[in-house]
Amino acid sequence: MSQRSQVRRWRGRLPAGVTVVATGRGSERVGLTVSSLAIVEGETSYVVFWIDPASDVADSLRVGTRLNVIQFIRGDEYLADAFAGLGPAPGGPFTLAPWRESDYGPQLDGRTSLGAEVTGIGVLGWSKQITARIEHMTFVEAETLAHVRGQYRLP
Repeated sequence: MSQRSQVRRWRGRLPAGVTVVATGRGSERVGLTVSSLAIVEGETSYVVFWIDPASDVADSLRVGTRLNVIQFIRGDEYLADAFAGLGPAPGGPFTLAPWRESDYGPQLDGRTSLGAEVTGIGVLGWSKQITARIEHMTFVEAETLAHVRGQYRLP
């Protein structure tokens, strides 16, 4: 078994929040299910996440790009799969729920989310590392999804 496979196996045993990173407007919207992320607190706070460099989201992000990171909740499993490219999404994953435009890109109401602006892009391991300054947060009381050992769970 390769080192990469072993690391993925180990990482899969860590419960991780299930989010979508969404950016763009109108027909230029893109989104990706992301569980590899961290929040870094400070006088200025950041969200840092790691994504597949071949993804549409990776292609669309530049320093200065605004984006939303939205926490999926119970019942959003089909959205998480669609944005991960694992489930059916006729017409694209943004047609599966009532998205609206916001100052930070596509927004899904009724979900905890943060709006951020990309400040850095790099590569770490096999992933593209995105650093974005948190500028706006919305909180909703709901059961957020977690992912562990290939299954969705509630924390």
